[in-house]
Amino acid sequence: DGGRGGGRGGGLARAGHPPPAQDPAHPPLRRSAIMDLSVMFFGADDASTVGHAAKYDDILTITKAADRLGFTAVWTPERHFQQVGQVFPSPALLSAALAVATERIHVRAGSLVLPLHHPLRVAEDWAVVDNLSRGRAGVSVATGWHSKDFVLAPGAYEDRRERAFRDLALLRRLWAGEAVEFTDGAGEPVTVTSQPRPYSDHLPLWTTTSGSPATWVAAGRMRTNILAATIGQTREELAGKIGAYRDAYDGAPEQPGSPPRGTVTLMAHTYVGETDEHATERAGGPLKDYLRSYVAQTAANKGGAGRAAALSDEQLGTLAEFAFQRYLTWGSLLGSAETCRKNLSDLADMGCDEVACFVDFGLGVDEVLAGLERLAELREDM
Repeated sequence: DGGRGGGRGGGLARAGHPPPAQDPAHPPLRRSAIMDLSVMFFGADDASTVGHAAKYDDILTITKAADRLGFTAVWTPERHFQQVGQVFPSPALLSAALAVATERIHVRAGSLVLPLHHPLRVAEDWAVVDNLSRGRAGVSVATGWHSKDFVLAPGAYEDRRERAFRDLALLRRLWAGEAVEFTDGAGEPVTVTSQPRPYSDHLPLWTTTSGSPATWVAAGRMRTNILAATIGQTREELAGKIGAYRDAYDGAPEQPGSPPRGTVTLMAHTYVGETDEHATERAGGPLKDYLRSYVAQTAANKGGAGRAAALSDEQLGTLAEFAFQRYLTWGSLLGSAETCRKNLSDLADMGCDEVACFVDFGLGVDEVLAGLERLAELREDM
């Protein structure tokens, strides 16, 4: 992914350990199917019953475990004023805390809503994270989608897509140490260089997409990696988008620090249980509650159709149940180790390089840790 601290395909390897003996019943995946696994946070919590301080304790505990178990990265989002993601207003601030609490895991924004921020400040903040982590920082840039987020920058909402791609290119220049002209408080042009200087020569960059084919192609043309999700599309649709991204990436001019092949990172709801039934029993209730919150938040976005949609509790429950049942059949890592092995192979066959395992959808921290332990064992076996 362009940073120090581990290469593709080695995310869960244990140094000094010989490869496990091959089990004829579970042959290892071919080399091209071996991918990185990372951990993603995006939880929805009721502060009146959980408490935000306890949530940050859980994030630190899970991240330290992921670091110990050899996961490639930890992703934290940027969210504002909503129950979903309410403890994640600043991925840079939280990533700085995670950086000093870990040794090797990469710390990434997944995602940073770039139109809400001055690119110079983004370069400064993430240079701090990069130095604290000794080169383990990474950022996925999002255009933003929920109108309420843009309370912080109301004038940036309508042209947020154009701003995001413009400022992504500027962020690259600032990270490289280029002197860039801005306007100061007196209205005069001034040329500045971002400080502090980062630890890494190049910042690993992703573009976040909620599924728009145009964003997949735009990410390829910018030669960034891409962060997406399995949800909301069929296997065939997702495979087509990955193919379009690869074509655009291969045909685009080189960018400083961009790898020869872009990384496709897909978020997937994750809980590896002892059996399929165990996973469904433990994850079902929390995940459906989370999905209700997420659907309600999406329906309340006034930016899409121009007004908020009101859904009844019954409608929310129906949608959440439908989504959960679909996750059990496609696009998740919910199930036994063998089920998740097959799902990982499926994603690899489509061209996925990394799965960002979304774990904080309502399970207790002990359940999350147990699921990660089982996933780490599965990945090493593969």
